[in-house]
Amino acid sequence: MALLITDKCINCDMCEPECPNGAISMGSEIFEIEPDLCTECKGHYEKPTCQSVCPISKCIITDPDNVETEEQLLEKFVVIQGMA
Repeated sequence: MALLITDKCINCDMCEPECPNGAISMGSEIFEIEPDLCTECKGHYEKPTCQSVCPISKCIITDPDNVETEEQLLEKFVVIQGMA
């Protein structure tokens, strides 16, 4: 499952530099996560670092429009890292 930054975002810029896949960027109003690049940090860390550093509770959530299994996330990690 890709993650989604909600409108609770205060644009603090804590999440963007933490993303190992470069999936987070500034959108038109708040930071956004590119679903094709988000692996929920699978292959990098135990849990999503963006959620860990975000100072706002429940600001970064599972994207209901981009549901993926752990296996799919790991496959995406392999492709993004050029290991496929």
